[in-house]
Amino acid sequence: MLDHDQDGPDTVVQHLHGLTDPSTITNYDPQVIQTRAMALFGQLKAHNRAANAQTRSHKQATADARTQMDQAHLVLQNLLYEKRHLEREIEKCRQFASMHQDIPLYSMELFTILAPDESKTEEILNDPHQLIINRLNFELSERQRLDRRKKELQQQKDVLIKETKDKVAAIDNVRQQLDIFLKAATEAQKKVDDLIQPLQPSGSSTQGSQA
Repeated sequence: MLDHDQDGPDTVVQHLHGLTDPSTITNYDPQVIQTRAMALFGQLKAHNRAANAQTRSHKQATADARTQMDQAHLVLQNLLYEKRHLEREIEKCRQFASMHQDIPLYSMELFTILAPDESKTEEILNDPHQLIINRLNFELSERQRLDRRKKELQQQKDVLIKETKDKVAAIDNVRQQLDIFLKAATEAQKKVDDLIQPLQPSGSSTQGSQA
């Protein structure tokens, strides 16, 4: 008997068809035909198990990719929320009036807490002119800090969007692979079912005639 261990499902099915084709049968011994048929059916089952294993593997890969995409989407949503908040704050800063009296500044309480020590010495706190200059400088530095933060968030957003698109493309590819394997497994199973029906009665009839 030939070794068909490396044959694919279609080749195995062809070998099974050959066992029922009188023009290709060289040995009409039912026992030999049955032995070959069982070996070929075993190969088909092995192919079916391998296809099922690959299907499970791709399903898990799809689930893992989806989980990663969901996590990336959640991070992206959080960053977008923070970005919108910062944009609103920055827009408020841009709409400040040109006269410093009309510019909303950090309160004196927050200024004394947040500003650098050199900007709030006792001498400066007792000098109204220098104090307002320092408060304006502090306000400017805070705006610049927020603007830098906005740009950082935009960069993070762009990276996350790219990663999300890459993951979506990977998931689509896995789905296509999964569909191919499922179709192959279904076709192999149908071929096995179609072959089993005509082979069983034929074997019984042959054995009965010999008896």
